Amino acid sequence: MSASSAESALTVALVKAGRTKIRYPADVVHDDGVRVTVRAPWAAPGVRDFGFVRFEPGDVFTEHYWRDRWFAVKEVRSGTGGLKGWYCDITRPAVLRDGELLVEDLDLDLWVSADGSSVLRLDEDEFEESDLAGRDPAAADAALRALDELEHLARTEGLAPLLG
Repeated sequence: MSASSAESALTVALVKAGRTKIRYPADVVHDDGVRVTVRAPWAAPGVRDFGFVRFEPGDVFTEHYWRDRWFAVKEVRSGTGGLKGWYCDITRPAVLRDGELLVEDLDLDLWVSADGSSVLRLDEDEFEESDLAGRDPAAADAALRALDELEHLARTEGLAPLLG
């Protein structure tokens, strides 16, 4: 699917610990066979205030998923178009099948503020508690490497080259 078929839609299914955490419709912006980019409004009910950012109705997420990388990068904009920042999920490589983009969340996250001045590693405690390192050491290692890679990019050249 190319950018010319941007009117296509799919369902994003975010799975965590074997259970579907959330499912929501999204419009395909681009799919080059490796990276799938979709756009969707904030899909959870109500407001989620993390302290460093608020996700709320009207926000628009442009989400980048890779079939060969262990992360997803979500650009977050307010309903008026202002950039809030990037929320990065550490995941297994995404799988697109039968109109559904399946993404397995591995607990680790990274937040990068719009101006790049704040780069926060999140949920490392949840990752430890999940015992992925005990159950699947190779996946745990890949997840930690992906988090380190994203943090390095965010602190040096920024995420834009990755998403371009």
